[in-house]
Formats: sequence, structure tokens, C-alpha cells
Amino acid sequence: MRIEKRWAPTPEEAQGFDTEALRKAFLVENLFRAGEIAIVATHLDRLIVGGAVPDGTPLTLTAAAPTGTPGFLDRREMAVVNIGAAGGVTVGGTRHPLAHRDVIYIGMGAGPVTFDSDEGAAPARFYFVSAPAHTAHPTVAIPQASAKRVDLGTPETSNQRSIFQFVHPAVCKSCQLVFGYTALATGSVWNTMPAHVHDRRSEAYLYFALPEAARVFHFMGEPDETRHLVLKNEEGALSPGWSIHCGAGTANYTFVWAMAGDNVDYTDVDPVAMESLR
Repeated sequence: MRIEKRWAPTPEEAQGFDTEALRKAFLVENLFRAGEIAIVATHLDRLIVGGAVPDGTPLTLTAAAPTGTPGFLDRREMAVVNIGAAGGVTVGGTRHPLAHRDVIYIGMGAGPVTFDSDEGAAPARFYFVSAPAHTAHPTVAIPQASAKRVDLGTPETSNQRSIFQFVHPAVCKSCQLVFGYTALATGSVWNTMPAHVHDRRSEAYLYFALPEAARVFHFMGEPDETRHLVLKNEEGALSPGWSIHCGAGTANYTFVWAMAGDNVDYTDVDPVAMESLR
């Protein structure tokens, strides 16, 4: 298992970052390598993001030094989405099949988690996010059809999109994790604009279903000190509570969002007026 650690820069520090420093602090890349599990352990509400690509042999997530516990989920919960071909996630001896874009929530203390693919030649690609937990909730496999869907935006504003909420109070109980993804319609490229911040929670993003030559411009920073990251397919961004987070792509795309912090209220945001952005 490959492990990378990230600290939590302050807004004042980030103002002085050049492109390389900004990418080193906030860009998440190289999560999906065949036959490996990779994680990025952050100090943003202790979020851990990771990827697993079982290409014939199952991969088991047992322990990782950043958690400081014998088992990865001893004091944590996690959510997993399959962005590849069909596969399965085994928790507590029970295998849960996950088709493309299906999600599973796994509660604290569930034990080792094993990822597998139905066909090694066409592997599943599992993306997961984990946060500390103090209460155990049941493991729940959630197909896309069972997610809470919210349709927003219009073609005229280039932001027609469908939000799929999986780990959300209306769908599945969790301790502090909120998890889902947003799919943009063909011809739409903008997400989460007008922008917002939420000082009470940190967030992590993964962009996928993006053509190989396309790019997403992920905007971040304080509202009056904005910066951006240029991301390709299956790359992500870490978003501190003090930062805006919105994006525009050169083609439509889907992005996974995951939040952890003081509550599980998806709508707990502090809007930023367009005229105040700089």
C-alpha cells in the first residue's frame, strides 16, 4: 500500500504558493494503479482518500500507519464508489457487488475491507474516502438508483447537472461522513457556481469520466484570493473549510464529493456572492 501524507496549509500560507506548491499541497493524483491500494492521509478533518485497482488478485485494506490503530476502520468510517468495471467489496465476510457508479458505506469497526474485480482484464476502480468516527453504523450497499437525486442548473448557464447523494441523512446514516457525486450533462461544464465555503467541514473531490485530452479547472482559495488547479481524468483536489470550491471543464465530467466535520447537513454552506470573487 502506498501512503502519502498532507498537512493543512493556512489561508495566509496558500496566498504565497506558486503553481508547484499549490499542487503539492492540494492536488491528489496517481490513486489508481493496477494491483495496488494508494491512500493520501490529510490533516483536513483527518480525511483519508484512496484508490484500489484489483486486477485479478483481491486487495485488502487492513491497517495504515496514519490511523494509529491495528485496523484501518477501528475508529473510522468510509464510503467507496466504483468508477470502473464491475467488482465487489467484502466487509465482515460478506461480499457486496458494486456495479459502475454504485457506492457502499462501511461503518466503524467493520474490520478489513477487500476489493475485487469480476474480471481482472477489466478491473473495477474503487475510490474511497474515510473519516474518524465515534459511532458505529451498519454497512450499506447503495446502487445508483437508490441515491437521492437532485437535478439543478440549465443548458443556458452551462451548468445542467444531477447530484446523487449516497451517504446522506435521507439515504444512509453515518457518523460525520457525507458522500456522493455530481454528473454534468453534455454541453455543461460549470459546477458549484456561485461558489461557497463551509468553515465547519473539509471536503475532497475526485473528477472522472473526463476525456483523456480534456481538463478541469478547479478553483480554490479565499473568495478574494482565488487560485486554480488544472486536473485531468481521475485526479482530485483537497478543499479546506476556508476555501471556495468550484470548477469548469473543457468537456462535461462527473466528480465525487466527500465532506467531514461538525455535521452531516449537506446544505450547511456559506454562500459567496459573485461580485465578491477576486
